[in-house]
Amino acid sequence: MTFIQSVLLGALQGFTEFLPVSSSGHLAVVQHFMSLQDVPVLFDILLHLSTLLVVTIVFRRRIRGIIVSLFRFRSSEEEDKTNRKLFVMIMISTVFTGVIGFSLDGIVADTYLFIIYILFIITGLFLVASRFMGGSIDYKSIGIKQSVITGISQGIGVLPGISRSGITISAALLSGMDREKAGEYSFLISMPAILGAFILKLKEAEGLMDMVNPAVIGAGMLSAFLVGLISLRLLLKLVKKGNLYFFSIYLIPLGIIGLIFFR
Repeated sequence: MTFIQSVLLGALQGFTEFLPVSSSGHLAVVQHFMSLQDVPVLFDILLHLSTLLVVTIVFRRRIRGIIVSLFRFRSSEEEDKTNRKLFVMIMISTVFTGVIGFSLDGIVADTYLFIIYILFIITGLFLVASRFMGGSIDYKSIGIKQSVITGISQGIGVLPGISRSGITISAALLSGMDREKAGEYSFLISMPAILGAFILKLKEAEGLMDMVNPAVIGAGMLSAFLVGLISLRLLLKLVKKGNLYFFSIYLIPLGIIGLIFFR
């Protein structure tokens, strides 16, 4: 992998990780056309770590509030109670994500391009449906139903071609969450999932360093971080306005064209 290829893959990761178009699906397609199928999965996970840093920065106030409230476990203030409840819901979502993610792990490794194109179309249909979903549930009223549904959907989001953000936000809206909280919750539950995936793939670190220069890896991670900052802020505005379906105009034709011409 060259320096330029790493930067391009990093930018693609930063752009597609947050926008609901499936970062893993796009990376798989681009790596195929760049003849980079031999790049270890850990490289993709490292790019995800860069976008995880973006999530930490953008939602730093909420994350700090949750941490502070956990230490003030005896506090009966409404904000502390809400933050502690939110933490529990995130953990429940994470458990369901882990169960589904482990179940699909073998499938992910063997996903063919034509399946990815089909999943692009499915993601697009989810985004169209999200236009008509949504409720009024916020963090004070969030419950097991919301955490389980979003956790399962995030687990399904490991499939290349299924957008993690697209399917989890759609699922959160379907479960009755309001648009702003659905968008934020989607990325809060992504944090433990990304960290868990990174830890599980650490065994591949030695192989990655043998194949890719550390400076090249660093360039890709920096590229993913900078582009990710822009795309996440853009996504949050679109979610709040109910305009996620815009991306179906891209994904559905992409899937159809891929099935016809690029299998």
